[in-house]
Amino acid sequence: MFGVIGGFMAFIIIAVIILVILSSCIRIVPQAQALVVERLGGYLGTYGVGVHFLMPFVDRVAKKVNLKEQVEDFPPQPVITKDNVTMQIDTVVFFYITDPKMYAYGVERPILAIENLTATTLRNIIGDLELDETLTSRETINAKMQESLDIATDPWGIKVTRVELKNIIPPAAIQEAMEKQMKAERERREAILKAEGEKKSMILVAEGNKESAVLNAEAEKEAAILRAEAEKEKKIKEAEGQAEAIRTVQQATAEGIRYIKDAGADEAVLQLKSLEAFIAAADGRATKIIIPSEIQGIAGLVKSITEVAGEGKAGK
Repeated sequence: MFGVIGGFMAFIIIAVIILVILSSCIRIVPQAQALVVERLGGYLGTYGVGVHFLMPFVDRVAKKVNLKEQVEDFPPQPVITKDNVTMQIDTVVFFYITDPKMYAYGVERPILAIENLTATTLRNIIGDLELDETLTSRETINAKMQESLDIATDPWGIKVTRVELKNIIPPAAIQEAMEKQMKAERERREAILKAEGEKKSMILVAEGNKESAVLNAEAEKEAAILRAEAEKEKKIKEAEGQAEAIRTVQQATAEGIRYIKDAGADEAVLQLKSLEAFIAAADGRATKIIIPSEIQGIAGLVKSITEVAGEGKAGK
């Protein structure tokens, strides 16, 4: 009885051991990964995506490799520029593995190797640049570092796609000087903008004054023209009125003379009426009146008769 139970337990133990061994020999490789497999200590092959079987006790996975693009942020490194300024610069390196076999067997601790290679390459590049060039030439530095690292890491099965200078930290004294320079530059720009604003304001004011003067001159011109036209109209109306008055007086005088003539008045009376018509036509505006000689004689006769009549009245 006990022998049967012992044999059954032994069978179960052996079956479990076999299952464990078989399960350890099955490898499922996910996407973006690879397995470097060795057989008896030598390189056997690189297993990609899918299910793979290993021989028990003979094959083993030497290295599991991530084929995704990876990012390594390295700590700041002291770097001396061409003009002897020590700065702290930290870099970020983007890379991916192109050959798992070379990555596994090419170099020990490949990430540390990339970090050290990045530091030495950075010192070589920055050593040829001055401080101002270093601060303004990030793209150039990034391109040079990417090219150098890509060439150096190619035997390790690594492809460097991009290198970025994350921070450039100059000494405190340099930072203070740069801040003062930036402050002075901002103040200079502020002064320029203020001056340009005042200039534009003065130009606008001058243009406004100019337009106002032009409008005032045009208004004064139009007002003068209107006053002149009004004065002209006034004089024309006055002249027309005077002419109409003279015509009316002359017409009335002519009608009176015609009436006297029709009544049988002699030539002397007619000449006197003509003289009165001349005087009425002058209306006090003329300084000299030219009277015909016939009318002058009649006027003298009238004056003489008037004087004799006056003396006669005095004698009485």
